[in-house]
Amino acid sequence: MPSPLRLPRLKLRHLLLAVNLAVLWLPLLGLEALRLYDSALVRQTESELIAQAAFVAASYRAALARLAPPVVADMEYGLPLAPPWRERYTGETRWRPRPARLDLAEDTVYPPPPDTIAPSEPADSHAQAVGQELQALLHDAQVMTLAGIAVADMRGTVVATTGPSLGRSLAAFEEVRRALVGEPVSLLRQRIPDSAPPAIDSISRGTSLRVFVAAPILQDQRIVAVVLLWRTPIALSQVLHGKRYHLLLATVLLLGTVVLMSTFTSFTVVRPLQALVRQAQRATAGEKGAVTPLARPVTREIAELSAAVAAMARHLEQRADYIRTFAAQVSHEFKTPLAAMRGTVELLRDHLDTMTATERERFLSHLDQDAARLERLVRRLLELARADVMQASASDRAEVAAVVQRLAARYRDAGLTVSVVEPLPAASVAMAEDVLESILGNLLDNARQHGGDAVTVTVTRPAPHVGTDPVLLIEVSDNGPGISAPNAARVFEPFFTTDRARGGTGLGLAVVKSLLTAHRGAIELGKSATGTRLRIRLPQ
Repeated sequence: MPSPLRLPRLKLRHLLLAVNLAVLWLPLLGLEALRLYDSALVRQTESELIAQAAFVAASYRAALARLAPPVVADMEYGLPLAPPWRERYTGETRWRPRPARLDLAEDTVYPPPPDTIAPSEPADSHAQAVGQELQALLHDAQVMTLAGIAVADMRGTVVATTGPSLGRSLAAFEEVRRALVGEPVSLLRQRIPDSAPPAIDSISRGTSLRVFVAAPILQDQRIVAVVLLWRTPIALSQVLHGKRYHLLLATVLLLGTVVLMSTFTSFTVVRPLQALVRQAQRATAGEKGAVTPLARPVTREIAELSAAVAAMARHLEQRADYIRTFAAQVSHEFKTPLAAMRGTVELLRDHLDTMTATERERFLSHLDQDAARLERLVRRLLELARADVMQASASDRAEVAAVVQRLAARYRDAGLTVSVVEPLPAASVAMAEDVLESILGNLLDNARQHGGDAVTVTVTRPAPHVGTDPVLLIEVSDNGPGISAPNAARVFEPFFTTDRARGGTGLGLAVVKSLLTAHRGAIELGKSATGTRLRIRLPQ
C-alpha cells in the first residue's frame, strides 16, 4: 500500500514572516475594499467646486448690479424661492456654509448628463449682458481649476460657459431644475471617456465618475441665475503615482521593519526552540545530562519551557536509573531462592530413593521456605508498584484515631504489645483508610520482624507555621535492637534489609515511602536511645 502524501512542513521563521507580511497588507486591502480614500477625493473635488460656485455667484451679482441697477432694485425680477428653501436664505445669520457630503459608499451614481436642448424662448437680456462679461473670466478660471462652468439664466438658458453649450438650455439637467427652486445640489454622474485612456500621470482623466455641483444665484432672496460646475475627481491611482517615491520609501521601510521583526522573533523564539530540539535529539540518542535549562532565554515562556523540559528529562533519567537498578535488584532477589530451589530439585531427582525421610523433609522444607520467600517478594513488589502509581483523591479522608485503635487491637490479638498514647486527637488526613492501614501495618510488621515485641504509637497535631498547611505527626517506636548508623541512610531503599535470613524482603519501608509520597506525606528515621523510631508527616 503506498504511503500517504506528506506535505512539507513550514519553518517557524517562514511562518512568522508570512504572518507579518499579511498584517502589513491588511490596511492597504481594507483601504481598497472600503474605498475610503476615493470618497475623500470626491469630497475634496466637491468642496472645491462649491467654493468656485460661490465666487461665480458673487461675480454674477456684482456684474448684474453694475450693468442693470434698476433691475436689481426691482423686487419682481427673478424667481421666488420654493418654501422648503426660503427659511434657509431668510434667516437672521449671514452665514450659510455648504459642507461637502458626497460619499461613494452611500450616494447614487447617476447616468451621464443629458444633452443640452434648444431654449423655448430667448435668454434674459440682463443675464446675457452679465454672461458676456463673465465669459472670459470663466475661461481664465478653467485654466487653473480644470472645472467646467456654465451660468444659466432663470429659465435655464446658458449665458456663459467654458464649453460649447452657449445659448443652449440646461432644463433637462436635474441639478439645474432643482437649483432653480433654491436647492443647492451635488451629484455623482458616470463619465464616458471621449478618448483613449490617458497616461498614469494624468490628473483626472483616468476616473469613471464626475462631480456636478449646482447652486442658485440669489439677488434679494430671488433666484436670478444658476451656476453649474463639473469636474472629474483625481483618481487614487494618480495620487499614488504622484507619491510613488514616498510610497516606495515607505514600502522599503515597512518591509525592513517586517524583516527586522521576523529576525527578532526568530532570535527570541526559533533559536531557543532549535536548541531544545537539539538537546532532545541528544537525549534520544542516549546521552545523559543532555537536556539542561537554556543559558540565555530571551522570553519568560521559553525559559519556563526549557526549565520544564529539563526537569522532565531529569525525572525521566532518574526514573530510568531507578528502573534499571530496580530490575537488577529484583533479578538478584529472585535469583537466590530460584537457584536454591533448582539445586534442591536436582538433589531430590538424583537421590530421592536413597534419602532418609528426615533428609527428604529437610529439602522439602527448604523448597517451601524459598517458595514462601518468592511469594512475599511478589506480593511486596505488587504493593510497591501500586504505591508508585497511586494517585491521591481529594475526596479521600481517613479518621486517624479509628484506624490506629483498630490496628492496635488486631496486632495485640496477634501477640504484639501495642501501646497507644492517649488521648488521640480527633483529626483526619487526606488519604483513604485502607492506605493509612497499609502504611501503619507495614511499620508494625517491620517492628515485629526486627525483634521488637512492644510498639508505641503516638499521634500529635503540632501548631502550623505561618503560611504552611496543617499536618499530623504519627510516631511508631519499638524496643528492638535499633538501626546502626551505616544502615540508617539506606533503610528506605528497595530490597535493603538486615533480616534476610528470617525472610525480610527489604520492600516494606519502600512501599510506605511511596504511599506517603503519593499523598504529599513524608517519613523519616528519628533519633532514639533504644529501638527504632519512625516519624510520619501527613497533610490534613
